[in-house]
Amino acid sequence: MSNRDSELLDRVLDAHGGIERWRRFSRVEASITSSGILWDLKGLRQDSQSRRMSVWLHEQRASVTPFGAPNQRTAYCPGRIAIETTEGEVVAERLDPRSSFQGHGETTPWDPLHRAYFNGYALWSYLTMPFLFCLPGVLAEEVEPWREGAERWRRLRVRFPESVATHCEVQDFYFGDDFLLRRHDYSVDVSGGIPAAQYVHDYISASGLCMPSKRRAYRRDSSGRAIEAELLVAIDLSNISYESE
Repeated sequence: MSNRDSELLDRVLDAHGGIERWRRFSRVEASITSSGILWDLKGLRQDSQSRRMSVWLHEQRASVTPFGAPNQRTAYCPGRIAIETTEGEVVAERLDPRSSFQGHGETTPWDPLHRAYFNGYALWSYLTMPFLFCLPGVLAEEVEPWREGAERWRRLRVRFPESVATHCEVQDFYFGDDFLLRRHDYSVDVSGGIPAAQYVHDYISASGLCMPSKRRAYRRDSSGRAIEAELLVAIDLSNISYESE
């Protein structure tokens, strides 16, 4: 990583609360609601119920409650996805869950374990940004800035190793003058590589760490612009709290 790249990443980490503060905590919890056309594409029904998301900050682990029934939750890690009761009894599980998406297109139906895996890795990524850029094997470099309306956003292009479960290998992150994240570009590899541009806003602070409370992911066209009529996923976060062990 060049000095220029390190300078931008350092400013981004500081703007979101700082890496030292981040390391004091082991888990974040948040209430989430979601909607969007992706669920229809996958043959799923998405309600407006608020759910509780738990994400471990320094290991790829997450859980959402309830899931499928009032007394059920998910248990996510890259090598295993499970649905279990709140008492820990396994209802369903799948090992090597990423392989179950091979050959999937945009409209290939998902079963509950597909959905639970997608929820797990996606929310784990979102709730650990931008600090996951410091994980071993993750490479970040600054690329040419982007003009969004009257604003000029600096960009980090981040390459993730195979050990990090996420949307795709290479993703772009856009930052405003305050070095807070504004936009996140990726392809949804588990759904036929749908190109997405996710905008984030309405930042809130919890325990000195800053996180956007609203995320809106749109299909991205060939020029890199969001197609506003195609809102793939909308996520609202609230009641965010960090915990240390």
